[in-house]
Amino acid sequence: MTPEAKPVLTPEQQRVLARSPAQCFRHGIVQSLPFLLVLVPFGLLFGVLAAEAGLDLAQVMGFSVLVLAGASQFTAVQLLTDHAPVLIVILSALAVNLRMAMYSASLVPWLGNAKPKQRAMVAYLLIDQTYALSIRQFEDNPRLRMDQRIAYFVGTAVCACTPWLIASALGFLVGRAIPESWALDFALPITFLAMIAPMLRSLAHIAAAGVSIVAALVFTVLPSGLGILLAAPLAMATGAWVEKRTEGLRAEART
Repeated sequence: MTPEAKPVLTPEQQRVLARSPAQCFRHGIVQSLPFLLVLVPFGLLFGVLAAEAGLDLAQVMGFSVLVLAGASQFTAVQLLTDHAPVLIVILSALAVNLRMAMYSASLVPWLGNAKPKQRAMVAYLLIDQTYALSIRQFEDNPRLRMDQRIAYFVGTAVCACTPWLIASALGFLVGRAIPESWALDFALPITFLAMIAPMLRSLAHIAAAGVSIVAALVFTVLPSGLGILLAAPLAMATGAWVEKRTEGLRAEART
């Protein structure tokens, strides 16, 4: 028996594998640059809304540094503005960020053998942008060494996370200069629409979004924030059921 032949690498894959960790780090930075067009404006907006909600600069920066998750931060600020209990604010922010658990599971085959400190760093810096870039890089180049993978991930994080923190501070300073008569409450729902609308790419996504809207409206009679906690699992269950049903229909159509 002849040994199984290894797949032939493309010239691009050969160039990627030949990079040093420092070059992988710089490559991660370069590939993250387009995300600044989204991250910086949203960071500014978060700072403005946080100032409108009554937070001071230390609280805004602590929020961004400790949480480091835009959607959860916007959710928490909205609930704080509505004077929701602290427990509800925390649980709602965690519910919004549950997708990070799926991101983490997806990265285990590529970064699961990293050192504990490196895994802790990856968990902290894991956001939508760093995940999207890294998982594609790792899947396209499965022969990358661990040090190359970590260096690339850190490069994406430096370019994506640092501007978010700076923009949050600048947004706070700008927000403090805006007169109180300029109500900014409308900005938050518009922001969420801008974030969510591009994600509605399938019937399952649309069904989940529809159920979340209806459930949130039905549960408005509950204390502030509880409606979100109840609507979220209903929406996720609906999306999962529709996805499973859709796949079943496709399988039947192929047979």
